[in-house]
Order: sequence, then C-alpha cells, then structure tokens
Amino acid sequence: MNSSLKVRFAPSPTGYFHVGGARTALYNWLVARKAGGKFVLRIEDTDETRNAEEWVEGIISALSWLGIVWDEGPYRQTQRSEFYQKAVDRLIDEGKAYWCDCTREQIDQRAKERGGPPGYDGFCRDKNRSRTDKTALRFKIPRPGVTVVHDKIRGDVVFDHDNLDDFIIVKSNGSPLFVLANVVDDIEMKITYVIRAEEHLPTTPKAILLFHALGAKDLPLFAHLPVLVNAKRQKLSKRRDRVAVEDYREMGYLAPAMVNYLALLGWSPGGDREFLTLQEMIELFDIEDVNHSPAFFDEQKMQHFNGVYIRQLDLDSFVSHCLPFLEKHDWWAGSGKQLQLFRQIAPMVQERVSLLTEAAEMVAFFFRPVEIPSDLVDSVLRKGESAAQILKDLSGIYAHLKRFTHGELNEVTRAYCDTIGMPLRKVQAPIRVALTGSKIGPPLFESIELLGKEVTLFRLAAARELIGTTQP
Repeated sequence: MNSSLKVRFAPSPTGYFHVGGARTALYNWLVARKAGGKFVLRIEDTDETRNAEEWVEGIISALSWLGIVWDEGPYRQTQRSEFYQKAVDRLIDEGKAYWCDCTREQIDQRAKERGGPPGYDGFCRDKNRSRTDKTALRFKIPRPGVTVVHDKIRGDVVFDHDNLDDFIIVKSNGSPLFVLANVVDDIEMKITYVIRAEEHLPTTPKAILLFHALGAKDLPLFAHLPVLVNAKRQKLSKRRDRVAVEDYREMGYLAPAMVNYLALLGWSPGGDREFLTLQEMIELFDIEDVNHSPAFFDEQKMQHFNGVYIRQLDLDSFVSHCLPFLEKHDWWAGSGKQLQLFRQIAPMVQERVSLLTEAAEMVAFFFRPVEIPSDLVDSVLRKGESAAQILKDLSGIYAHLKRFTHGELNEVTRAYCDTIGMPLRKVQAPIRVALTGSKIGPPLFESIELLGKEVTLFRLAAARELIGTTQP
C-alpha cells in the first residue's frame, strides 16, 4: 500500500468520451485503488475553440456510469490560470523561456531555404523580444543534451535535444498550452504517477524539461499505454470506428461488462482468465504487466462479454436494466399489465440477447401490431405453396385447443409435422414470421401461449391474407 500515490486522468472535452480514454481512466483508477492512493479527475479545457460544456458533462456521466469514481476534482484548467501565470513569470525571469513573433509561414520558408528538416530553428531565441499581441512564449531547450523517459511499460526512451524544437508554452492570445498546464498542475497537485496514452510519449521529454525548469524535486513515474486498433490494425478513429462510450451505453451494454473488457486491452491477469470482478481487477492489476503492443478493440468480443454479464443478472435486475430501453418505444406505456407480461417473457429473452436493446426489439411483437417486412414475406411466407398451407392447417388445429399452453401447442405442432413429413424447424419458420414479424425471437410455443389464442389466430389469418394479396 502507498497512500501517497496519486494519479490523474486529464481528458480534453473535445468530443464524445473515447473508449481509449475510458481504458486510460480505468488503469489509473485500478493503480490508485490497489495502492490505497488517490485518483484525480482534471479537465483540460484550455483550448476554448474546441471545448464544449456538453463534452465535460459527457465525460463525468460516462465515468460515473462505469463506476470510475474520483477522489479529487473535477478540476478545470480554465479556473487555474493564476498557477500557470506564476510558472510563466518564473520561466521568463530565469531566462528559460522567450517571446517569439515568428509566423508559421516564416518558419516554413526558413526551413525550405536551409534545406533542413521542418520545424522551428530558434530564430528568436536570443533576440530578447518583448511581449506583444503577436508573440508566443517558447521554452528554451537546453543544448546539447538528452532526456530519458523511464517508462514503466516501454523501458527507457531516449530523446536527443537536437531533435526537439523550442516549443510554445503560451499562445499569442495568452492561453497556456496543455504541456505547460499539465506540468504545473501535476506539480501543484503532487501527482506521483502519470499513466496516459501512447500518443503523449513525444511530449513527455518536454514535460520532464519543464518539471526540472520549474524546480520539481521529484518527477512522477510515467507509463504510456498501448494504442487501440481496429480489425485492420488501424488506430481507432472517431471518423471511422465506433469509439464513444456513450454509444455503447445507448446500445445496451452493462457497465461491469465494458469495464471488464476494457481492462483486458493490453493487460492480462494470467492464464486463461477473462471474467473478473472489480475487486479481482484491483488485486491483480499491475501497470508493469501491460503490453506495449497495440491492443485490438474487438467489438464482437465485448458484445460476447456483455451477453455473459446479462445472463448473470437475477430477474429483477434484468427487468430493471431493460426498462429504460423499453421506454424509448411508443408501444411501451409502462402499465402494470405490460410490466407483468414482460416479466413473464424476460427469462426467455435474457438467455438470447447480448445487448439490452435486443431485448426491447425481441419483445416488441407482444405489445404492438405486427408488420412483416417485405423480404420475409418473399423469403418465408411466399416460398412455394407450403407456408400458406401450414398457416391454414395450424390455424384450424390451434382454434380447437382447449388449454392453449406451450406444451399443448408443441405437441400438436409436432404431430402435424409428422403428418406432412416436414421437420419442425421448417414448420416453425412461417409461424414465427406471421406472429412476430421476425425470423428470431423467444421460444415459439411459449410466445404463442403468452400471445393467447385470439391474437394468435388473428395474426395467422392476417399473414394468410398478406400472402394472397402479394402473390405475383
């Protein structure tokens, strides 16, 4: 246990909450909980042109849903300008930063003329420029030299200062850039462990130089997490892939299932174990066991995880989780009668869905009139002459049943199959489509029993009429 350990998750509110950010937050949280330390939530909102309050609310809501609870925060960098100004004044006073009025066009033109690599050439480094509305503040990289990032996942990564530009730390409008704000916040908040995405590794030597320049006595430890990739081994992109935690929540994922899956994106508890409780994750997780290779974000596998977690719910919990998704449909009034019927259907549905949205889709036919898609009319109901005859024959058989239980329905339907020499699955297909408007759903005979004789016979008759009116 290390109660002085302190980690931070510092997202920028520039869009929906990325699954990669959720994985980063989770790893930070696991490290803090295992050590008995603290987890800080800090919103990097200094880029006013890209940030939006709705994205801040989305981050907070998504983390809360996942169960990743912070011990401090959420801090807002836009409310901490006095700390950044003190750091800026110190760097200027000590000659570690300077004002630069070079435009991007001038920098690119000089690079072209000298025939060297693109980037800033230190043109204003010793010019003693004054502060104006056109100057940006640059950090003066010590030359010559190297900075070594001691990474807990990747080992030592060496950066030669000759390959580092004097980077901007304050824009011409006076706004601090994230590298300065992060370092100042990490020092002031006494952050001891910086666990973040691999994409931040190139800025880490700049951060380390700023730590030293601002007199930090102890640097935090660093760990840069592997990038998440899609099936084509391309980095997950919000323009190309489904990456928003909010989307998965709306699709009907359970938070514990998603947390379990995210934990395994780059880390393994050892052996063949995959399904872990939150407490087991806390006990087993070690940041040094994280693999540096890209991690495949497999949506199908995560959906499989979700199905397993859904089937582990007790009936009351399953019904409770389904209700928000039922309430999104106009056919759901939430009456006591509807709720009672859904509770009867729920155990059959629970065994067959991997998303909560599928549960609502699967039971819709109980609560609204059936509309049979044209493709199913063509491929199932109008396939030869057998479907129409099956519906006609079974309508007559079902009409004479006394009890109309699933056992009785199963028995008479199987007997009918034996009479016409057709397997049960082929007989069930047109019945299911006629009654539900789908080729898949809960067990057929249990569904017919719950629909009742009157509705069943009405829908079978409607399907026969549909076949007749759509015959070529």
